[in-house]
Amino acid sequence: MTQLDVRPAAEDTARDVTDVRGKGLGKGSVGLVGSAVIGISTVAPVYCLTSTLGSTAGEVGVQMPAVFLAGFLPMLLVAFAYRELNKAVPDCGTSFTWTVKAFGPRIGWMCGWGLVIATIIVLSNLAGVATSYFWLLAGEITGSQSVAALDDNKLVHIATCLTLIAVATAISYRGMTATKGVQYALVGLQLVVLAVFVAMALQKASAGSFDTGLDFSWEWMNPFAVESMAAFTAGLSLSIFMYWGWDACLATNEETTGSAKTPGRASLIAMVVLVGSYLATGIAAQMAVGSGDKGLGLANPETSDNVFAALAGPVMGSVLGVLLFVAVLASAAASLQTTFIPVARTVLAMSTYEALPPAYAKVHPKFKTPGRATVMAGVATGAFYTVMTLVSENVLTDTIFALGLMICFYYSLTAFACAWYFRAELRRSARDLFFKGVFPLLGGILLAAVFLKTLVDMWDPAYGSGSTVLGVGSVFVIGVGLLVLGLGVMFVTERRSPAFFRGEVLTKSTPALVVED
Repeated sequence: MTQLDVRPAAEDTARDVTDVRGKGLGKGSVGLVGSAVIGISTVAPVYCLTSTLGSTAGEVGVQMPAVFLAGFLPMLLVAFAYRELNKAVPDCGTSFTWTVKAFGPRIGWMCGWGLVIATIIVLSNLAGVATSYFWLLAGEITGSQSVAALDDNKLVHIATCLTLIAVATAISYRGMTATKGVQYALVGLQLVVLAVFVAMALQKASAGSFDTGLDFSWEWMNPFAVESMAAFTAGLSLSIFMYWGWDACLATNEETTGSAKTPGRASLIAMVVLVGSYLATGIAAQMAVGSGDKGLGLANPETSDNVFAALAGPVMGSVLGVLLFVAVLASAAASLQTTFIPVARTVLAMSTYEALPPAYAKVHPKFKTPGRATVMAGVATGAFYTVMTLVSENVLTDTIFALGLMICFYYSLTAFACAWYFRAELRRSARDLFFKGVFPLLGGILLAAVFLKTLVDMWDPAYGSGSTVLGVGSVFVIGVGLLVLGLGVMFVTERRSPAFFRGEVLTKSTPALVVED
């Protein structure tokens, strides 16, 4: 067994991590800035904004900025849990590895399953959005509506989508160095275009260019002004989705310089950049066009699922507006590529610890990447998107709605794992009490509450596309069905890999030694 070298930190007592295995990934490939960029890219801020600004405004009205802050809170609390667990066990399996060590193999396996399934769903959606914007941009550049309409051709759409997935898989396959180069450019483009949009939206608001525009009010920052708890929960679920993906910083911990501390710092930097971008864009857009459901209002049902497509021309003009299309395409494409990082490394870790077939534990000898796991993720994404698109667009839409359930599931488990794993240290200092116990526990409780509320809401056929299965909302059937499928796969895997499930490979333990580079 290959093991990480460990030494006790001066302030720590001896703690056992002899079951933590090295995996052959390229050490020192990513620094602090590169890690933060990967986290921002995986979240895809421009893509998230164009797809959720309108929906959030439709749920909570002018309280949209307040809900963005409310969604940031549990993510920040969970980020503290990730940081502390990474200091103790900087393993690329992240949530899977940590929950196994805290709660045992079965809960840990299901946590890993939740992460993998959530990522496959997001990858397929990102590929679909990137495809749509590719043809939309092509139509804008050529001035041809027939070119833009190619996206409506199902076979052309699927072929383009599969091509983008293949390209993203190939880049991720070649390693973190290739990933960084692409991401610096794409993330930089996103943030610059967002800054231009915010500046021009504020200018339009100041000039009163649109009848639906609003004057800024500090009341927008008050979450208690939302009309109902149901509306607040729906808005909060959308907001949580907008932050999902920052934990990609932690999935590269075995490849990061200063693996015990750098990924945690990078995740916090990414979170600050994201919340700043969301607040600035949301406030500027609301001031410019308002949150109503008429005209350019953000909640207009005809444009709410793709706000930037409606606002690009009116706010930025015909020339600069094309940059917004480019930014959305870049955002989806960048996230499509980096989102392979956490799923491939989670599968690598699960295979290394004998929780999945051993074939996925192989690392490419030249690129130092989990080659087979990356290709598997690409194939699974392409197959999932193709099947869902051919079966029904409603099914694909409802699968995306079910994503929030998966996110809350594995994030809350990780947060609870932190508090339990470090339970023996919580009385050692005020810092340990809050950062290892109180904050993670509170974050886990908040996300668990959203999980349960979403589960109840999903039962209603009106949730999502409105489709039903035997009178039950299809979003509920898909969300719960994917978790039940995970249980079935776990039981089959247990028969083939009994040692892991007997707790003989990755053990429940007291807190581990701090791993130093």
